[in-house]
Amino acid sequence: MEKKLNKILIFIITYKASYRVKKVFKEIPFKKLNKYKVYTLISDDASDDETVKYIKEIYKKNKNIFYNINNKNLGYGRHIKNCLNFAIRKKFDYAIMIHGDGQYSPKYIPKILEKFKKKPNIGAVVGSRILRGLSKVRSGGMPFYKMFGNIFLTKFYNYLLDTNFTDAHSGLWCYNLKYLKKKEFNNLADTFNFDQDIRFFYVLNKKEIAEVPINTYYGDERSQLHIVYAVKFFFFTLKYLLIKLKFFKNTLHLKK
Repeated sequence: MEKKLNKILIFIITYKASYRVKKVFKEIPFKKLNKYKVYTLISDDASDDETVKYIKEIYKKNKNIFYNINNKNLGYGRHIKNCLNFAIRKKFDYAIMIHGDGQYSPKYIPKILEKFKKKPNIGAVVGSRILRGLSKVRSGGMPFYKMFGNIFLTKFYNYLLDTNFTDAHSGLWCYNLKYLKKKEFNNLADTFNFDQDIRFFYVLNKKEIAEVPINTYYGDERSQLHIVYAVKFFFFTLKYLLIKLKFFKNTLHLKK
C-alpha cells in the first residue's frame, strides 16, 4: 500500500494582491491532492487595499481554510516565518508557499509532492523557471534584465558554494517541516532575501533542495528582483562562503 503524506499546508502570502488572491486560490488543484489532508492558510501582511475583503470571501465559501491578517507590515521574510511557525504548531508535515499576486501558479503542487514521494528525506522542493528553457521564461513575460540577473546571480552562487541550482531566486517553495522543528530559521532574514537565507540554511546542513520546472506569469505586480535585492544577494553569498569555509561561526543547524 502506498504511503500517504499526512498533512499539507498550502499558505498563500499576500500584500496588496487585491482580486488576484481569488484567482490564485481557484488554481489550487484540490482534486489532484485527494491523497493528502490539505489545508490552506491565507495570510495578509497589512494590505491597505481590498485584499482582506477577497480573503474573507474565500474563507466563507471554502472548508479547511485558515486566514490571518497582520496588524502591521512584517516584511516578506518575517511573514513567511510566521506561516511556517503556524504550520509547525499545527503539526503539518509539509508547507507549500504560494505568492498571492499570481506570479507562481499552484498547479505545480502535485509535481512538487511527487518529489517527496520519491525522496522523502529531501529538505525542500522549489520551482525553477530556467529548467523549461529560456524561451519559455521569456514567453511568461519575465523582463530580460530580470532573466539575465537571475542567471548571473545563480551561477555566481553555484560557483562559490559548489551547488548546481538552475534558479536561486524562486518564490515557489515546499518545505519539509521535520527539518525546521527546532525553529532556527526564525533567525534568518526578514527581507526579500529570506528565500536566499533558507536556501543556504539547507545547503549548510546538507539537506537536498530539489527543483521542478515551472512557468511564471509577470503582470503588474511589483518587481522583487531589484537592485537592493541583487546587491544583498551578492554580499550574502560571499558571507555564506566565509561561513562554509569556517571563517565565520554559524550556529544554524537542522535537526538530524
